[in-house]
Amino acid sequence: MSFSKLTATFGTLALLSSVSAHGIVSGIVANGAWQSGYDPSFQYSNPPPVVAGWSMPQVSDRGFVSDYTSPDIICHRGATPGGSYVSVAAGDSIELQWTEWPESHHGPVIDYLAACGDDCTNVDKTQLLFNKIDEAGLNNGNPAPGNWASDDLIANNNSWTVTIPSSIAPGRYVLRHEIIALHSAFDAGGAQNYPQCINLEVSGSGTDSLSSGTKGTELYTAQDPGILLSIYYPTLTDYSIPGPALIGGSSSGPQPSVSASASATSAAPSTDTSSASATSSSASVDITASPARPSAVVSPTDDLPSPVPTTTADSDSATTTVESSSTTTVTATVAPTASQPEETDSATDVPPIPLPTPVPAPGSSTTAPVSFTSTVTGRIGKPTRFVCYIEDDEFTLSPA
Repeated sequence: MSFSKLTATFGTLALLSSVSAHGIVSGIVANGAWQSGYDPSFQYSNPPPVVAGWSMPQVSDRGFVSDYTSPDIICHRGATPGGSYVSVAAGDSIELQWTEWPESHHGPVIDYLAACGDDCTNVDKTQLLFNKIDEAGLNNGNPAPGNWASDDLIANNNSWTVTIPSSIAPGRYVLRHEIIALHSAFDAGGAQNYPQCINLEVSGSGTDSLSSGTKGTELYTAQDPGILLSIYYPTLTDYSIPGPALIGGSSSGPQPSVSASASATSAAPSTDTSSASATSSSASVDITASPARPSAVVSPTDDLPSPVPTTTADSDSATTTVESSSTTTVTATVAPTASQPEETDSATDVPPIPLPTPVPAPGSSTTAPVSFTSTVTGRIGKPTRFVCYIEDDEFTLSPA
C-alpha cells in the first residue's frame, strides 16, 4: 500500500473516531478533598455552580482547538475564568479526573502554570504567561500508533496527577492542563488540542513567582515537530513534546498505571457455587451442573446486560453461551440425562450447581423436565435473571 493510500485510510479512521465523546476535567482532588470541575451543562443552571474550573459554555460537544493563534487555545473554546480556587501547597500533587478519553486519541499530556496576580477570577487570559511544569509524551512507538501519555491517563482511571513545583511562591495561579490528540496530525491543522484551566491558590515557602513565561497563543505553531507528524507510519522511535522547556523542579515522563489485577480484585464476583473472574471491562461465570441436585441461585457481583443466548449441542453434553455487548460471558454445561456420572472441570475446578431432583410426571414413568433460575449481576449495575430447563437431550436458556 502506498503512503498516500495509507494516509487516506488513517484519515478516514480519524474522521470516524472524531465523532466519539471527548472528555473534560470533571473533578479535582487536592489534599484529599474533591472539587467539581466545570461542566458545560452548568450553563443551564440559574445560578450556575461556582467552581475553580474555567467555564466553557460553547463546548456542549466537548470539541477541540486547532488554531494556535486563537485565544481559544489558552483555556478552551470561549473559556472564561473560574469563580473560585483549589487550595494546594507547593510541592503537593493534584489529581485531575477526566470524564472519559477515547483510546484512539493518542498524544501527550502537558501542564502549565501562570501567575494571575491577586485575582484569577477576573484575569485577561491573553496576558497570562505560562510556564511548563509537567509533560509526558511517547512511551513506546512500536507497534504503531504507539503507547502514549494519554494511554497512561486512561489506565489510571482517566485521571492525571501533576505536582506543583516546591519552588513556586505563594500566590494565585492558573493551571493549564492539556491533552493533544495526534490521530489526525499527519495533516497541517490536524492535531487536536483539549486545554482545561483551573484556578489555584498556592501556599508554601517557594520564591518563584513566575513573573515571566509564554503567552498561550504563542505556545505552539501548526508546523512544530510535535504537532505535525504521523503516529502511524513510519513507526516513531522518539517524539518532541511541543511547547517551551520545563522550568526547574518540574516533572516529566509516564505515570504509573493501575494494575489490571488490582482492578479485577474489586470487581470479581465470588460465591461458593460458581467461579468468576472480572476485569474492568469483562467478566465470566462458568457453570457445570448435574440435574439431580437441590436448586441454587448464583449471584456474582458483576452486572450483565440482557443476554442473547446461543446454543450448541453434541452427543455428550449441551453448552449454552450468553454474550452481551459488555463482553460478559456466562457459560453453562449440563449433562443431558440424570443417569450420567457427575463431572467437574478439573481445569477450572468449578463446583457443580445443585439442581432439583427430577419428579416423574403423573401417569408417566419417564423423568420430567427440571429447571433452575439464576440471577447474574454485572459491572454496569444491571441484573439479569435467566431460567435453565433440562429435558432429555435438550438444554435451553431463556431470560426470566
